[in-house]
Amino acid sequence: METLIASDNTAVRYISMGHGRPVIFLHGWTANSREWLPFAAELADEFRVFCWDARGHGDHRYPEQCNTDVSRMALDLEELMDKHQLQDAILVGHSMGALTSWEYIRQHSDQRLAGLCIIDQSPKLVTSPDWQHGIYSNFPADKHQAFLERLKQDFAEGVLELVAFGHNARSRENYERNSRGFQKTREYLASLRGDLLRQCWQSLANADYRNLLPEIQIPALLIYGDESQFYSEHLARYVQDSLTRSELHIYENSDHSPHLWHKERFSYDLRKFIHQL
Repeated sequence: METLIASDNTAVRYISMGHGRPVIFLHGWTANSREWLPFAAELADEFRVFCWDARGHGDHRYPEQCNTDVSRMALDLEELMDKHQLQDAILVGHSMGALTSWEYIRQHSDQRLAGLCIIDQSPKLVTSPDWQHGIYSNFPADKHQAFLERLKQDFAEGVLELVAFGHNARSRENYERNSRGFQKTREYLASLRGDLLRQCWQSLANADYRNLLPEIQIPALLIYGDESQFYSEHLARYVQDSLTRSELHIYENSDHSPHLWHKERFSYDLRKFIHQL
């Protein structure tokens, strides 16, 4: 992996390949660049693709005190684009990666971007009486605080419970029977820096991009799962209606990671979207 030494001296690792218009893949919370490698390799035939391990993520060593706030990740993204002198880039953000994209636009505008792909994400995670399109459509401040406490007790199990006890019945069934997939994910999560990822999560939960969405002028491709653990179709329609230029695809029989359930369809939709820019 290549290394970006960020302005706070944190090493941020990434992979780049191909030539052409830049496409930057941004993974979700607790994930890493490997989520994107199959898509990046396929698109590298005509685009210059980048996949990073966001700070605090991946199997890298980080200092005890490492800022993993989403605002710092957005600055990392700007510094990565500066390093490679990127213009007319497409950001592809899944979950936390979508929030990172919105935070980047809030901080640095969309002047260096040609397009945006958002995958199954809400502009505000925590719900309130005037906002019901966050996690589960019912994740008020007290539930969020209980989740943070659970992460302190057992980070891996807390993350698995968040996934299991949402809208997707398959996830709940697989968790309750302790499927091999959940076993492997538990082992993976236990290997991560829970302290850094809790800090990251808190910054994500504090964020609110609802007022930003109508200001985004670049085209946006929206990909949502019809059986997402966390979000409803109402949320997908809200994001579509809030953006000036957006195209919405709701993938059937897929959860919070619709791009992984329909890999060929996602690759086709993303490539077509980029060609249309």
